[in-house]
Amino acid sequence: MPNTQRSHSSAAYVGEPVTLRELLSAFDLGLAELVDAPVGDAVMISSAALVESDDLSEEIDPNSPMPDLYLHVGVNARDAVRWLARVSRQRPEIRPKAVMSKAATKSSDLQTAARIAGVALIAVHPKARWDQVFPLIERILDRPHSHVTAPEDTLANPGDLFDLALDIAHHTGGIVSIEDAQSHVLAYSPTSDVADQVRTLSILERECPRDYLQTLQELDVFGRLRKYDDVIEVPAYDKLGIQPRLVIGIRRTSEDRSAPGALAGTIWVQRGNTPFAPEAPDVLRGAAVIAGRVISQILSAPSNEERLIQRLFAARGGGDDIATLASALNLPMTGPAAVIGFALTGSGATIPATEVPRLNTMLQLHASSFRHDSVAAIIGDRAYVLFPGYQSVSSVSAWTRQVVEQFEAKRSITLRAAIAIPIPSIAHAAQARQEVDRVLNATADAFPELRVTTLAQSRTAVLLGEILDLIAQQPSLRDPRLGALLDYDAKHASALCESAVAYLAAHGEVRSAAKTLQVHPNTLRYRLRRLEDIAGIDLTDAADRLLFELQLALLRQQGKVD
Repeated sequence: MPNTQRSHSSAAYVGEPVTLRELLSAFDLGLAELVDAPVGDAVMISSAALVESDDLSEEIDPNSPMPDLYLHVGVNARDAVRWLARVSRQRPEIRPKAVMSKAATKSSDLQTAARIAGVALIAVHPKARWDQVFPLIERILDRPHSHVTAPEDTLANPGDLFDLALDIAHHTGGIVSIEDAQSHVLAYSPTSDVADQVRTLSILERECPRDYLQTLQELDVFGRLRKYDDVIEVPAYDKLGIQPRLVIGIRRTSEDRSAPGALAGTIWVQRGNTPFAPEAPDVLRGAAVIAGRVISQILSAPSNEERLIQRLFAARGGGDDIATLASALNLPMTGPAAVIGFALTGSGATIPATEVPRLNTMLQLHASSFRHDSVAAIIGDRAYVLFPGYQSVSSVSAWTRQVVEQFEAKRSITLRAAIAIPIPSIAHAAQARQEVDRVLNATADAFPELRVTTLAQSRTAVLLGEILDLIAQQPSLRDPRLGALLDYDAKHASALCESAVAYLAAHGEVRSAAKTLQVHPNTLRYRLRRLEDIAGIDLTDAADRLLFELQLALLRQQGKVD
């Protein structure tokens, strides 16, 4: 069974060996291309690691084999060259076999360093996202020969949508993309240079280009897909360099397929160098049924599975055997992981009941397309996603930002997200959920513009918010002198508390604070002297200022002071 294990500083995904040639055959030509293979493309690949610049600076253990394939996330050519120089000094049997880099075609120094190290160099398209490259590699290592051979007679019932796309391509003779209801690419079949620009952009940007979508609207393609449960022929469109296509709608298995209704997705087949196979329409009709089953399994997870996921996040009590839960959910117990929590903006915001199923559905789809063994659940008014085997902040953050942006653009739902990464293993999922909850609680009102963050990035807001909560829960910790100031302001329509907030925010600079308040500096000085007299505090004393600022922050949190 494939698994994730530690190797040097990175998390290496380990599966069944495939040749480098077979691995690259699963990628679109525009997504990843072999630049150079000093020892040929028949080298065996059985493990892959997603690494950043900091990972490459760590020492290499000369007694431990390195992962066969390295994916350089955000690594510039200079750092990659230095790392390859160190790699070249290691024994050949422990060196990696290949490196994937977005700088591969731009740097001759990188190409030379890879050649000296005897490491194959693969160029990744600059617009490609690592969160779509790495899961594809995992799938290939999970099923090393599924992309090489396809069944000769009938469509198989696939394990995921990528398998289905490969089967459809084999039987139709075309180039396949499977999309969700919002035209985001969920899976596709690998192609050579026959793919047109729309196909390439759809994969790289993970959604159909807007100008082509407009053309499809003019042709009423989606209207016909909703109305008729059959294959539609879409003609070539020379203006955009678009090849002819066949398309069919995907409906969930619970829907009446004989009646018009909402689409769960679509299957597109672009014509390649040869015409479509005569049986292509029949193949697509069968494939749509299978895709409906696969998507239905994702969208309508059994209630028992939902309970297991909630227990993994400790939402249904404690004391669960994590190993048993992991086995039931088919999750790896070892290796790092990531937990992402989603919440609506604002501390009092809750997910409308009508939106809960849709939010859960979309999160499961997007998470599954990012990593096939992910799990997601809605608990209370928040949603949580667990990615086993991930510790790259950049790739998980990129995926999270994309989800937040797409929910806002497509469904007008404004989400915030907090990421706990890396956590040692899925056994720490419950603690990670507590961590993201701390972040979401602290940033709801203090930093509403902070849409995607981590505890490390927002620690000040988190700790300050929790300190204020403790003060609010203990009446003995509240300073009664603030009450006297509030009473005075209310009785005399003065602005002593507002003046204090501006003064403290300006670090005691009277002129700067007065400018903020739009009053004369002498007016502010008078107010501050009056404040000191009423409250009995000394704003020149550091301890008084610290206590006063905390108490004011609590009043602001409670909405009693602007």
